[in-house]
Amino acid sequence: MKLDILAIGVHPDDVELGCSGVLLNEARNGKATGIVDLTQGELGTRGTIETRYAEAAAAAVILGVKLRENLKFRDGFFRNDEEHQLQLIRVIRKYRPEIVIGNILDDRHPDHGRAGHLIADASFLSGLAKIETKDDEGRAQEKWRPKFVLHYMQDWYHEPDLLVDISDVFEQRMESVKAYTTQFGVMDDDGEPQTYISTPDFLDSVIARARMLGKRIGVKYAEGFITEKKIGIRSLDALVLVET
Repeated sequence: MKLDILAIGVHPDDVELGCSGVLLNEARNGKATGIVDLTQGELGTRGTIETRYAEAAAAAVILGVKLRENLKFRDGFFRNDEEHQLQLIRVIRKYRPEIVIGNILDDRHPDHGRAGHLIADASFLSGLAKIETKDDEGRAQEKWRPKFVLHYMQDWYHEPDLLVDISDVFEQRMESVKAYTTQFGVMDDDGEPQTYISTPDFLDSVIARARMLGKRIGVKYAEGFITEKKIGIRSLDALVLVET
């Protein structure tokens, strides 16, 4: 299946927190979207591999993506090396996305930045014909390079290069985040320890950032992205009006 947009997250729930609004917007516009999780989030303090899969599946339904798969890299210990690059190149060549959206390049959690660089490198290398890969049936894959690679913001703030209005889908976006009940649900009697992301303050900060970014472009809510490649538009009609 060919995708218009492939969102990649090192942990299940990264995509929901970082770019689910854009995925919802584009699905509404008839675009084919999909998600690839690099790890199973097995080092997470709360929940289990099984609950993370169930939550990821529930979130995928909310987001209306065409597919979601997990590459089962080792949480915390994967590397941006040839082995992992080739695995990700196979996925990019399999789905041939026009746009890849992935983890930020530098963040509080070292997995985020390492994954961000892995995603950027694999997206470039996927366009080199002399790198040979095969699909699941053992057939040679053709080269493919996404037109754009965007990196969504995570814990640390980075000045965005691109802001996208997600006001119309924000409530649905937050439903996809809250599908991860073991991670974000504050359950007093579940025996799970409290973590950095399990308190109400964390989700409050997610909402506050979306509102802050939205204010920057004169809308209620927005998501911000970093890009190392300049983005152009064909018409000034694509500009968002900022009320002053």
